[in-house]
Amino acid sequence: MAWIEAQTAHGQVALDPSIGNIRRLDLHWGGRVIAPLHTAPWVEAPVPDSVPPVEARLAGDFFCAPFGAADLDGAPPHGAPANTSWTPIGRNGATLRFRLDRPVMGARITKTLRLSDDAPLLYQTHRIDGGDGRLPVAHHPMIHLADGGTLSVSPKRIALSPPTPLEPGRNRLALDRRVKDITRFPAARGGVVDLRDLPIGTRHEDFVTLVETPGAALGWTAVLRAAEDDIVFVLKSPAILPVTMLWHSNGGRDYAPWNARHRGVLGIEDGCAAGAAGHAAALAPNPVAAEGVATALRLGGSIRIPHVIGAVPRPQGWKTIAAITAAAGQLTLQEAGGGTLSLPFDTAFLDGTR
Repeated sequence: MAWIEAQTAHGQVALDPSIGNIRRLDLHWGGRVIAPLHTAPWVEAPVPDSVPPVEARLAGDFFCAPFGAADLDGAPPHGAPANTSWTPIGRNGATLRFRLDRPVMGARITKTLRLSDDAPLLYQTHRIDGGDGRLPVAHHPMIHLADGGTLSVSPKRIALSPPTPLEPGRNRLALDRRVKDITRFPAARGGVVDLRDLPIGTRHEDFVTLVETPGAALGWTAVLRAAEDDIVFVLKSPAILPVTMLWHSNGGRDYAPWNARHRGVLGIEDGCAAGAAGHAAALAPNPVAAEGVATALRLGGSIRIPHVIGAVPRPQGWKTIAAITAAAGQLTLQEAGGGTLSLPFDTAFLDGTR
């Protein structure tokens, strides 16, 4: 099935409707074209039949429902939205709409992609209608860093590592830790790791869940990429997606199709989930829920999940992002030294009114 594309003066987006992932995102600003999202090196090559579609064609961003292991309904990892087809149901200029062909726990899911016509931004909405039960969800954008970079995040109440490693012996971070200071996360073999400095290790696979502070109005993650000389940022509503899960993938998987070549990748997975544990764990008592946030959405009505991906050239001298704020039709990035950069922004999008 052919990709479906839209474009404006400030970007181009392409979605593969056979699997629901964004295969291309180019954002235009300041005379530059920035491609913020990662595509795995094997997506156009044959892979073993045992590899689920979401991994065989790992690319860009996709919506996970459930997030992690779909151990209650037998779907592949990250559920039907990340592994099966979406039907196009509408286009209005640079806005594309799709419907997931399969229901998830009885719910219907629709996807809307809207490129901004005045800023380097992609607005995404997923709407979940009906269904029954509780469902962990997350976005899954992946950023590639050719030569490292710096991570900045909105204020978090805690950072949690999982009790078991993604890959045995390949974790840089100590397991089952609860840490308030992301600049001093315990390392697996002693010492500490500053989660702001990317990559955090070599030949490793790690996962850490950041829980948003109570009452936060805007959740954000920004990556200043060194070689690319840009800033990639992701925005969410913390009331809907209270955690940001960071997947550090840097050559720690030796088996096919990974073959130690999936390097320099950071997944910025904003969600309502119990970390990497999967669907069943999200419904049971778990360390994330113990921090006072939901780890699954309650189905039955209509749930709207907004999400934004943006990118800009890095202003000269910028080293880290201290804040991102949205007000009065403007999105403002503030550097730690006090410099600011503002973009036109649909302020109503993340607050649930649009």
